[in-house]
Amino acid sequence: MRLELPVIPLRNTVILPHTTTPVDVGRAKSKRAVEEAMGADRLIFLVAQRDPEVDDPTPDDLYVWGVQAVVKQAMRLPDGTLQVMVEARARAEVKDYIPGPYLRARGEVFTETFPADDTVVRVLLEELKDSFDKYVASHKSLRLDRYQLEAVKGTSDPAMLADTIAYHATWTVAEKQEILELTDLEARLKKVLEFLSRDLERFELDKRVAQRVKDQMDTNQREYYLREQMKAIQKELGGEDGLGDLEALRKKIEEVGMPETVKTKALKELDRLERMQQGSPEATVARTYLDWLTEVPWSKADPEVLDIAHTRQILDEDHYGLKDVKERILEYLAVRQLTQGLDVRNKAPILVLVGPPGVGKTSLGRSIARSMNRKFHRISLGGVRDEAEIRGHRRTYIGAMPGKLIHAMKQVGVVNPVILLDEIDKMSSDWRGDPASAMLEVLDPEQNNSFTDHYLDVPYDLSKVFFITTANTLQTIPRPLLDRMEVIEIPGYTNMEKQAIARQYLWPKQVKESGMEGKIEVTDAAILRVISEYTREAGVRGLERELGKIARKGAKFWLEGAWEGLRTIDVPDVPTYLGIPRFRPDKAETEPQVGTAQGLAWTPVGGTLLTIEVAAVPGSGKLSLTGQLGEVMKESAQAALTYLRAHTQEYGLPEDFHNKVDLHVHVPDGATPKDGPSAGITMATAIASALSRRPARMDIAMTGEVSLRGKVMPIGGVKEKLLAAHQAGIHKVVLPKDNEPQLEDLPREVLEGLEIKLVGDVGEVLEYLLLPEPAMPPVVQPGENRQQPGAGA
Repeated sequence: MRLELPVIPLRNTVILPHTTTPVDVGRAKSKRAVEEAMGADRLIFLVAQRDPEVDDPTPDDLYVWGVQAVVKQAMRLPDGTLQVMVEARARAEVKDYIPGPYLRARGEVFTETFPADDTVVRVLLEELKDSFDKYVASHKSLRLDRYQLEAVKGTSDPAMLADTIAYHATWTVAEKQEILELTDLEARLKKVLEFLSRDLERFELDKRVAQRVKDQMDTNQREYYLREQMKAIQKELGGEDGLGDLEALRKKIEEVGMPETVKTKALKELDRLERMQQGSPEATVARTYLDWLTEVPWSKADPEVLDIAHTRQILDEDHYGLKDVKERILEYLAVRQLTQGLDVRNKAPILVLVGPPGVGKTSLGRSIARSMNRKFHRISLGGVRDEAEIRGHRRTYIGAMPGKLIHAMKQVGVVNPVILLDEIDKMSSDWRGDPASAMLEVLDPEQNNSFTDHYLDVPYDLSKVFFITTANTLQTIPRPLLDRMEVIEIPGYTNMEKQAIARQYLWPKQVKESGMEGKIEVTDAAILRVISEYTREAGVRGLERELGKIARKGAKFWLEGAWEGLRTIDVPDVPTYLGIPRFRPDKAETEPQVGTAQGLAWTPVGGTLLTIEVAAVPGSGKLSLTGQLGEVMKESAQAALTYLRAHTQEYGLPEDFHNKVDLHVHVPDGATPKDGPSAGITMATAIASALSRRPARMDIAMTGEVSLRGKVMPIGGVKEKLLAAHQAGIHKVVLPKDNEPQLEDLPREVLEGLEIKLVGDVGEVLEYLLLPEPAMPPVVQPGENRQQPGAGA
């Protein structure tokens, strides 16, 4: 009989004839189908989905065979779902679907027929009843009430019996669909009997396994029931050679390559674990500990590439400049290559790369690892203040874990990785301990071959690890820790170096990432403008961001049809892509000034000009210091003033200016804090100029500290300061004589553009900087008798 009826697709269920089942209908199309059926003859097709995850099934997503059912009752739940009670009447084969707002199909309803000789059918009927009775008795999760069991036992219709048993059985959707599609009654009965027999055999096997476990247990082993049951299951599946979980763990301990002392402790812990009740908190802690012991590497190592020519090529490909760093790496590899095979314990160098942000410290570690064919791992130490993050937690509570070093070794899986300890200068300490003290053992080549993590509680060899540390400054690194490291400074790049880095590395990368290859280019002059007017840094991280903005803005313009082919960005085009310039390049004043001196200062983003202004006015000898000066700079001003008081006649300063003149020392850009021991001679020059009214040359910059004896003492940050002078257009610099060796580190183009005067005494500075004739009368006229404040009133 052919019918045209609405269709409800079913998820994760197959409805069989002769059953009444509640169905939850939530999809809009299915609700519409139910409403159409309720408005007509209440007949409907129920068809199972092939994939239950499909939310909007098409005819291809549904099985061909389903059931014709009648909607007995429909009730709308509070969440909008329809709960429909359906009575499945007969099998139905869907022939085709009719387009519409919901699923509707034409189907052929199957009429059940019985064979002429039903002897086999009757025999199968009785066997089904007996098997189903055993199935219900053996199934642990199947619960049928007395009325349902009586209904099955009292059924004389073999078709109804087969469908009812299949409906109650806990079989898969595919298995129930297979029974639904069997139109031959005898074949259907045999298939249901086959599934029942298969399950009964499985139930019997479970009973045998349980009985075997029970027989193996004695009164002292009952608490290990679950573990023994797992062993019995593995033996049933894999024979006598099957290994239990703990046996597999024991085998792993034997094969992982632990030192004998560690292996002995691991096996002892495993024996203790076997005596524990599985699932207890103590067993969980012990098992986690053994997992860590077997998962960290003990002997596995990456094969090293010890070829300094190859390493030099890799480092030059990835980084521009950085000559000292590259040479130090090549020195280490040269020693490794020459001592390979000798009985020498190779001590990995501990390098600390010190420099401002963005100069390539972290990426250099990756390049080193790649050139040596070693795995690379980065550990960020910024903000670490708990010693347990380095040494791990003691195994006194659930949740204890090893420290960052052991975590890193587990992740890389080898004993000879390159580990970058990033921002080692930003570690701190509190009541939980001092992590910097814990790092002493890690970074000492004489000790790290027996590093002890509190969690593992066994010596672990870190001597094969190539440690590299990074820092922005050495001031906050504890001195004992710094003593174990070799310092390599990366002070920053000149504008020419930044231009080369942008051209070779940054710009090609940004063009590729923005999909603008062959569509946009930028000139060297435009890159220099970006460097000088849109970034102020020692590194190139901000430069990379700005070049990325140009590439992305170019992508937008290109898609809008602004140009076709290749577009070249030149100097005038830069504001179109990056907006108004954010910085004005430092340009030094060239005209001599009274009471002003041009200094040089170091900042975390490179060197900069530091102009110091001094005003001398009639007063009572007060000294005012403004510009957010730190304690060291204030002391430099006091030392410079005291030196000048001691040499008043020598430098032609007004007599008794210490009680007749007020001095105001100011460093512009007052919102920025300033400190450091390198402004002494600059302050001395500005004060001497203000008191003597002799102009100081502003085309000369200087840096150096002053002592009370007038000695010019050496300072740090020479390269950064001279780079700042070079970039500001200053061609003459005064530098302490003791800093002469640092000049070798300067780029050639910087040295060629600077005239450097090395001085050892303040007198040399004043003679070089101050013009011979006063530009105006001194602040205190000779013979003037100023009344002291508060006198004579």
